[in-house]
Amino acid sequence: MTEAQADLAQALGRVAAGDRAAFRLLHQRTAGKLLGAIRRILRMESAAEDALQEAYVKIWQNAGRFDPSVASPIAWMTTVARHAAIDALRRGAERVSGSSVEIDGLMAERLAAPESEADPLAAGRLADCLEGLGDDRKSMVVLAYCEGWSREELAARFTRPVPTVKTLLRRGLVQLKDCLGGS
Repeated sequence: MTEAQADLAQALGRVAAGDRAAFRLLHQRTAGKLLGAIRRILRMESAAEDALQEAYVKIWQNAGRFDPSVASPIAWMTTVARHAAIDALRRGAERVSGSSVEIDGLMAERLAAPESEADPLAAGRLADCLEGLGDDRKSMVVLAYCEGWSREELAARFTRPVPTVKTLLRRGLVQLKDCLGGS
């Protein structure tokens, strides 16, 4: 364990005992890194800052559970922060209103992701196949599988019953699979 890691581990031990000064020190030394981890999950600044605050509350409450034999202090805190960000994403902290959803922008962003860069032809084929779904079905597929929207959220957004949304998603995926050659 490096000296910096040892300092963080010691600060976590003091935080577990209720030491507010140690908590301030911990926050000063780790906030940038934790916010960076959260920002990879949540793009909206306000949602990321809320998740960071939630992460520090959890760190304060659970500092006694930190085990230096399992992980480094920053790895443990980053895991706590990532979970806070994922929880915020699941709660819909970053959901946009129905009128401002830009599916083409979301799709373009996902297709430009590093995993797509390895095979730009496949990304282009996927974009073409998504275009063949029709506006509502394409929107539902992109929101569900790229943005993590639940069927209930989609039902509310598209004013359709949940079973209909489920069917449309399933049919959309089947159509995409067929279009992409069953791969």
